[in-house]
Amino acid sequence: MEHGLKIEFAQSGQSSLGVEWEIALVDKQTRDLRPVAEDVLRGVHELHGELDPDEEHPHVKQELLLNTIEIVTGVCSTVAEAKDQLRYNLGAVREVTDPMGVDLYCAGSHPFAPPKLQQVTDKERYAKLIDRTQWWGQQMVIYGVHVHVGLDRCAKALPVVDGLINYQPHFQALSASSPFWGGEDTGYASQRALMFQQLPTAGIPYHFDTWAAYEGYVADMLHTGVIDDISEIRWDVRPVPRFGTVEMRIPDGMSSLKDVGAIAALTQCLVDDMSTTLDNGGSIPVMPPWYRVENKWRAARYGMEAIIILDAAGNEMLVTEHLEQELNRLEPVARKLGCADELADVERIIRGGAGYQWQREIAAANAGDLRAIVADNVARMHSV
Repeated sequence: MEHGLKIEFAQSGQSSLGVEWEIALVDKQTRDLRPVAEDVLRGVHELHGELDPDEEHPHVKQELLLNTIEIVTGVCSTVAEAKDQLRYNLGAVREVTDPMGVDLYCAGSHPFAPPKLQQVTDKERYAKLIDRTQWWGQQMVIYGVHVHVGLDRCAKALPVVDGLINYQPHFQALSASSPFWGGEDTGYASQRALMFQQLPTAGIPYHFDTWAAYEGYVADMLHTGVIDDISEIRWDVRPVPRFGTVEMRIPDGMSSLKDVGAIAALTQCLVDDMSTTLDNGGSIPVMPPWYRVENKWRAARYGMEAIIILDAAGNEMLVTEHLEQELNRLEPVARKLGCADELADVERIIRGGAGYQWQREIAAANAGDLRAIVADNVARMHSV
């Protein structure tokens, strides 16, 4: 069918970078979530004196729930630059939240807050989402880290999306930090990964052979009312045509700037490496869809102990062992991009454990008191 939709892919610097960090607002005393995002955003806006009254803050944004804000960077050249921007804006938020008795928290989920009791931001698009998705939408008390990496031409976008999905279990295992849900240990390293994919157009992306086929998919989704805007396609990895980027959306929320930087560096290095492969006339392997689904489930369930499927032939390896091989392979890329130190922090996560592991350890050491998990996370948020 001729769809007629043309999606322009914006001009972007190759391997330029942007990071988005979703952060929860928690009470300093009870450790429960606090629905005070509007007050926080108003306070940060007032600190940013040059903004007009109706102008949105460039780096601190509203999210679906009133217990959440998002800190975003501008377009950066290096991971260090992105970290500096995140650090600065985290400080600006704390100037407002500290006097309110509110702490900043980030993991894939909050360990004990009842999902259905969380207040939704009063915006039409959020109300429409909840109305359509009902119970599943009401469960979306989840937090993530998103990394945009620029591409210098549109033809690279879909192959790089496929390539990053080959690393879905790696990113999921490193960031997994949502073992608890509504006060219960789910037995999963990342409950968020499996929860978020219940939304329409979320989850693992489809494979498209051409940009025209992707345009056809978007046209079909718009025509049938599945989406009203292309941004409502919430895949784990997606092209973002208006920015000229691919966006890595797999990671659970992470509680320290070092960890966020590690994920950003790994993403930037992989995208740059894939871009070079395409420039040299090579191709990016496409994993069979059933292996994509299985790899995501294994990493969500077992985290750092997942045995993952590496290729279409079905070869397997422990995810941390394959990660260590890839870190060695990507070292020259990281040096070129100026993110060698941040990429090395991936190995620090492997050695020190992922969020779900220390959350369970803290719960066990505190007789199951999940407030201790929040307290520890808040402390880690200060170790920037």
